Amino acid sequence: MRTRGTIFVIALVVIVALAALAWKMLGPGPMAFVGGSTVALADYHAADPTGVPDDLANADSVKRGEYLARAADCMVCHTAPDGVKYAGGLAFLTPFGTLYSTNITSDKETGIGNYTDQDFLNAMQRGVRRDGARLYPAMPFPSYTYITDNDALAIKAYLFSLPAVHTPAVENMLGFPFNQRWLMGFWSTFFNENRRFQPNSVQSPEWNRGAYIAEALAHCGECHTPRNLAFALDNRNKFAGAVTAGWYAFNITSDKGSGVGAWSDDELSDYLLAGHAKGHGTAAGPMGEAVDQSLNGIAASDIRALVTYLRTVPPVASPDLPARLAPPAPDSPKQGSATADAVGKRVFQGACVHCHDWTGESQLSPFATIAHTRGVNDRTATNVVQIVISGTTRHTPGGVLSMPAFGDAYSDTEIAAVANYVTTRFGVQSDVTAKDVAKLRSQTSR
Repeated sequence: MRTRGTIFVIALVVIVALAALAWKMLGPGPMAFVGGSTVALADYHAADPTGVPDDLANADSVKRGEYLARAADCMVCHTAPDGVKYAGGLAFLTPFGTLYSTNITSDKETGIGNYTDQDFLNAMQRGVRRDGARLYPAMPFPSYTYITDNDALAIKAYLFSLPAVHTPAVENMLGFPFNQRWLMGFWSTFFNENRRFQPNSVQSPEWNRGAYIAEALAHCGECHTPRNLAFALDNRNKFAGAVTAGWYAFNITSDKGSGVGAWSDDELSDYLLAGHAKGHGTAAGPMGEAVDQSLNGIAASDIRALVTYLRTVPPVASPDLPARLAPPAPDSPKQGSATADAVGKRVFQGACVHCHDWTGESQLSPFATIAHTRGVNDRTATNVVQIVISGTTRHTPGGVLSMPAFGDAYSDTEIAAVANYVTTRFGVQSDVTAKDVAKLRSQTSR
């Protein structure tokens, strides 16, 4: 009897553990947080939230597809550094190995020139190639599944209007069992709804348009939402921030401390359109690319809709970010907080102070101001390290502003020291090590 009781208790514990794991992993959909009821697009009687802005409504499919491809940020991921646009070859460094984006030009041998309309829909919405092989979710088909057939085929029309480029695929470098594509079929069963966008009948047309842009086209959650144990999006912590491609995609929930809840509508719009919001920071890394190659080319009405949608995302506090940002530092290098390590100050004085000033308030451009920014108030200093390594470029009203890459000029130890100096002086103290810097170098392919 005692043995049977023990077995029963163990079985019960296992069942409860599996149920808890399933609850954690099989979370709500990306738009479930708002409640209300959804309807099929055909049954929605307000303005159609899908498609293109009004001024392009009567354009041909190629012109509409150009807008939608830009909104979906297709070019950035399918273009290698110094490569031909859409010809693939960009490396994605994952915990399981390296993936390379594919050629999506109309070349019939190395691209998608032989794809039928249904083949293209299968790839975008279901993650299935023309030959039946499964795609990895580095291709954001779990988000693109919400793109309507009409919009997806408009993107196809645009891609097929471009010159075909003969560029063979670069072979992925994944170890067993991650190199077994068929396993992605099981993953997709649980984590890809394979369902097109359905408007929420309770929300405004502008909210629904913003939801379509954020969730289907711009796939914001793919970077800004943490992932669960199966590396699917954890929508219970929707938009709460995550490290993606070696950069911290910060919290964009409505939390007023560590999210964007305290930002004004104009500040959010400025950041999305120009990559900069006064008093909040300047976009760099993948977000900088998203601004330059996608967001700053879409209609102001769509940006407003996106802001409307973001306002409704439930607040989630980020433990790595303080509720209040630090004020500017004193204008004297002898005053203010600093690390005990003199190396960081030496590097800052030699390479940084001319543009960023001892106060963190740049005299050259507000785009170069680092006081008040999330980056220097992040205890992990992830983006500070990456910007020092990779540099950044922004198109400002006064012209192009570039910060050079110092990754080759300074060692991991020196970069760790200057990152700690910058965060301590202008934000919250970090404790980055040379090992941390080396790891961040290895996580970004850009």
